Amino acid sequence: MRFAFVAAAALFAAGTTCAAQLPPTETRGPPRGDVSLIGGTTPLPPPTAQHADASVIHGVTVKDPYRWLENPADPAVQRWIKAQNAYTEAQLAAMPQGKSLTARVQQLAITSTTRSGPILAGGTLFYMQQTPPQPQPVLIAQAWPDGAAKTLVDPNADHGSTAVTGYWPSPQGRYLAYGTAEGGSELTTIHVLDAATGKTLGDTLPWAGGGTTPQGVAWDADENGFSYVRFAPPAAGKVVEQFNATLVHHALGRPATADTVVFGQGYSKVAEYVLVNAPGTAQAAVLAYDGDGGPAEVFLHRGDTFQHVLDRSANVRTAAWVSGRLYVASFRDAPRGRIVAIDADGKSVPVLAQREGAIQQIAALGDGFLVVRSWGPDWWIEQYDAGATLVRKLPLPAHGIGVGEIASESGQPKALISYSGWTTPERWVEYDGRSGALKTVFEVKPAADYSRVTVQRIDGTSKDGTKIPVTVLSLPGTTPNGARPTILYSYGGFDIPIKPGFIGANLAWLERGGVLAYANIRGGNENGQDWHAQGQQLHKQNVFDDFHAAALALFDARWTDRAHLGILGGSNGGLLMGTQIVQHPGDYRAVMAKVGIHDVLRHETAFANGPYNVSEYGSITDPAQFKATLAYSPLQNVQPHTAYPAVLMTTGANDPRVAPWQSRKFAAALQDATTSTQPIMLLTRTNAGHGIGAPFSQRVGDTAIGLTFFAHELGLDTAP
Repeated sequence: MRFAFVAAAALFAAGTTCAAQLPPTETRGPPRGDVSLIGGTTPLPPPTAQHADASVIHGVTVKDPYRWLENPADPAVQRWIKAQNAYTEAQLAAMPQGKSLTARVQQLAITSTTRSGPILAGGTLFYMQQTPPQPQPVLIAQAWPDGAAKTLVDPNADHGSTAVTGYWPSPQGRYLAYGTAEGGSELTTIHVLDAATGKTLGDTLPWAGGGTTPQGVAWDADENGFSYVRFAPPAAGKVVEQFNATLVHHALGRPATADTVVFGQGYSKVAEYVLVNAPGTAQAAVLAYDGDGGPAEVFLHRGDTFQHVLDRSANVRTAAWVSGRLYVASFRDAPRGRIVAIDADGKSVPVLAQREGAIQQIAALGDGFLVVRSWGPDWWIEQYDAGATLVRKLPLPAHGIGVGEIASESGQPKALISYSGWTTPERWVEYDGRSGALKTVFEVKPAADYSRVTVQRIDGTSKDGTKIPVTVLSLPGTTPNGARPTILYSYGGFDIPIKPGFIGANLAWLERGGVLAYANIRGGNENGQDWHAQGQQLHKQNVFDDFHAAALALFDARWTDRAHLGILGGSNGGLLMGTQIVQHPGDYRAVMAKVGIHDVLRHETAFANGPYNVSEYGSITDPAQFKATLAYSPLQNVQPHTAYPAVLMTTGANDPRVAPWQSRKFAAALQDATTSTQPIMLLTRTNAGHGIGAPFSQRVGDTAIGLTFFAHELGLDTAP
């Protein structure tokens, strides 16, 4: 889940009161079949059979009546999925706000051409470019800075089912390796092309990571081959097992079957390798993770060897090559991070002590380097010279932006920096490290005026007294009146921050008098590694308390109330949604959980990404962790005869990160237990995955569906 989607602004595609001071209005209602409340006309969801399955864990019997829904090959499960889809689609179709909201979302989604992922190598800039409503972005090469743009890879021939998952230029930009995946699966196949001619070579390398473990490529100095991440090739007729990834070496022109393992054999069943390359050179390092959410071991790639230089006690989270040395951000005894350099002999040398702000990224520039930092929702960049003396803080907006990719090279005085903000779509600026000047070289032209959006900050107070920043977005005239339809979003895990990003088509919500809110809760790293650690394993309940504190802060500030608050999260954020449903069902009117984890006790199995997440969630083989997990796992805490809020869950049949049965089981349990008249819905997309690489139409459709659901349940006006 290391690269799960959580950009704060991609809401669908941040006065204080302790939670104990405002008890939730959790009420129990009459049985679900009482038509006196529903007038006998509200359709009920399809019934779900319950079986007598159970597990005994540390002497505790855990009933599991919906375990049969875990088997997608069972025809009964397929019939159940179809019935649930039909029910959900009928419910959504009956929501009158859908037509106008969908039309406006489609209008707002058609921006000018967008760009992302800039990489510089050998004087050539590589990046992705998409012109809405084009299904997928295309891969572009351009001699930097003034060369003509040339399309190298266009995956749109099959109407958007194929996505480019990554790309890696050779040191001098002669070749480009790139990955593709089908139907949202993320399982990558690597191809190679000649960057000058655009001709695709015969090299086709399947099983090249993706989903459970990130893809990666490290080119040889002579550009005649590279090492890459690969799962073990499956036996004929078998499905690949997305475990036990290794690094293998490929020589151009040879078949994939000749590729040999060069690193990681037996390293870890849940190994994740992040390959750190130096643009324009063949220097490479491996950040090796044992699962997701924890620190990395560091290895330098030297010829045919991989030299171990730092173990996990250094708490390394990110790295970059600077003037021939690997600079790593170490969080050992430095919760905001410090920088050390790895010399040629493998020894670590202190470079930069801990300062204000948490380190997010390092990039080379000239004979020095840049450091991206954050604190809560605020992001900034600092420039340092070769002696690690601060040159300047870059003159970017002080608030409301999040920094994206930086394309730069040691020895070159200029860098290309991407950023976006709540009201600012993707923008690229050229930064001159000598003069400090910033020049905009690319910006997306939005489909509407976002300058009127107001951004405010309030704080919640979690149960243990921790202050939780909440960013509130609205339009002039939408003032706190205690009942504004409001959507609150967060994530809370895996070292991933909630950072400002362009709200895009979600402007349609603000135009109709709605409010958007984003909470910086623990589990992310926006305040450093202590902030992350306080939301891991035995401390996971802090994440759920933080989010509830953010909701209470919105009530205290009179932005909204329990009848008009909706909440949204995806993946690990879907787990967050599940906990809010079962822990505080009376405090939310509507909940949307995308590709969520809801049965955490069964998540730690061979299904999908579960074993990779033990470093974040802990293992239930430990009695203390089992007790803590059982206390919050949403499925096991659904209570019968309880009035649950309206719920919309979405999942993808090809999801490699979170098993689709997680949503199936939780939806069935809620449908059986709830006594309220609000719908519990599940939508399963059959040719989709976790959302990574989803085509444009699917992303726009998801936004429209989500806003329609919230508008109907929270009472948003249909007319802007």
